[in-house]
Amino acid sequence: MNSTLSFLAILLLVASCGTSSDPSTGHTGIADAIYFGGDILTMAGDSAQYAEAVVVDSGRIVFVGAMPDALKLQGDSTVMHDLQGKTLLPGFIDAHGHLWMSGIQALAANLLPAPDGRGNDIAALIAITNEWKDRNAAVIEKTGWIVGFGYDEAQLKENRHPTAAELDQVSTEFPVLFLHQSGHLAAVNSKGLEVSGITAATPDPAGGVIQRKKGSQEPNGVLEETAVFAAAASLLGKVDDKGNEALIIAGQKAYSKYGFTTAQEGRATSVVCDTYKRMSDAGSLFMDVYAYPDIQMGLDYMKANGVQADYRNHFRVAGVKLSLDGSPSGKTAWLTKPYKVPPPGMPKDYRGYPAIPDPADIQAHVAEAFKNNWQIITHCNGDASADEYIKAVSMAAGQYGNDDRRTVMIHAQTVREDQLDSMKALGIIPSFFSMHTYYWGDWHRDETLGKERAYRISPTVSALERNMIFTEHHDAPVAFPDALRVLHSTVNRVSRSGDVIGPDQRVSAYIALRSITAWAAYQAFEEEMKGTLTVGKLADLVILDKNPLKIDPIAISDLTVLETIKEGKTIYKR
Repeated sequence: MNSTLSFLAILLLVASCGTSSDPSTGHTGIADAIYFGGDILTMAGDSAQYAEAVVVDSGRIVFVGAMPDALKLQGDSTVMHDLQGKTLLPGFIDAHGHLWMSGIQALAANLLPAPDGRGNDIAALIAITNEWKDRNAAVIEKTGWIVGFGYDEAQLKENRHPTAAELDQVSTEFPVLFLHQSGHLAAVNSKGLEVSGITAATPDPAGGVIQRKKGSQEPNGVLEETAVFAAAASLLGKVDDKGNEALIIAGQKAYSKYGFTTAQEGRATSVVCDTYKRMSDAGSLFMDVYAYPDIQMGLDYMKANGVQADYRNHFRVAGVKLSLDGSPSGKTAWLTKPYKVPPPGMPKDYRGYPAIPDPADIQAHVAEAFKNNWQIITHCNGDASADEYIKAVSMAAGQYGNDDRRTVMIHAQTVREDQLDSMKALGIIPSFFSMHTYYWGDWHRDETLGKERAYRISPTVSALERNMIFTEHHDAPVAFPDALRVLHSTVNRVSRSGDVIGPDQRVSAYIALRSITAWAAYQAFEEEMKGTLTVGKLADLVILDKNPLKIDPIAISDLTVLETIKEGKTIYKR
């Protein structure tokens, strides 16, 4: 995939040949709907292209072009959608997220800091969770847990994690779980430690850490990486089929609110995949969901079920997921150079740690994906984990070939220039997480990475300079599945304090839009049916109140999704 951009340009050019001003080249007969009267941005090209009208029939785009020609397909039953100056775009495609977990975010106590919540100090976290507890007695009784999501010690006044003793203020009867915004750490109360079987005698699991009280082995309630699983397993084991379905419904509602018509399940379990299949058969999915089961935990499932190129009632298994490290904001990502300020109790040369300590295991997982022709997407936040992934992909490519696999590095936040060179040579697509520049830009500059490395997180321009495509994502529930915040961060890279985190890595609004439309479709092997407003593609659409290309870039986050349309049917309307 060394000539990705050239290939994609040819692909879009061929596709655009079907976008003719002559309706006779496409649909004949009466159309279901015609959209007109606003900026219709097709995303089908290297620069902005507009059309006067888009015609939809039977869930697909049948015409894109001039209004007089579109009207030739109008009949008595055709619905005329006058945009009234609003902007029509292809539906947004989730390049990496966790829809099922987004349902947990939507239903748990909201511990996020401003501007997404009120969790700005530990007292507020306790108060918010107590309020939630009073409203959700039935949920607590059913699951046996009190759950809050989204606290971030980087934004708490105390600049530290809450402890088990503090969470005991919520309950001593029920276990309490506060999941960190990154999803890579958690805090539990004393009862949570008890039901999870974590004591002073419990060793740190491979790829994880149980934080201890100073001067002792007693756990303080804070869990990192794989240590979180002990608490999460106890909770998730209480979620039945109806509970899983409720989480997926809540996740779909959250995604569609922000203009997404396609969602990713970025680290699926076999239970969650089976839930999606059951809901698919029942017609309960109203957007496309493509899943990547965890290759470590789900290898048997993948060998039995494999991948599907096509959706069945809005669901398919697209490949496998591998995770090699943690979170830079939580200081668990695996770096080649030390963190600027190490976590409490850690030495000055602390660099984080790998999720999979033995490189041979990493190589075996990647080789398994290549051998079975499964697309693999791999979580690499730190450049040390990126080194191991690049090495493993190179070895697997040499053994099994590397023809159009569209291998993905998820996050790729701290990839170096030399690593981008290797990624281009191997056809590894970076899926960046530029939202970090807003949410944690100041934290990375001052605490985790230092200014030089912080200003290069999610190096979009460096990728473009190498003629590489990239995608952008929200990693929900780490952040809300907010496409406009994704665009805003990719274009502006402005932190909470107003600092521009890497001014030389800012890209245009059009490039940012491609990262969640055309390029995201390509990453998912779905470019023939999604990503641009082109004849023959699905009528996946989003309507915004203004055109992102015609406003001050700093105002992009103030845009509003007015309507989200999946295959011609409205799935969200403001």
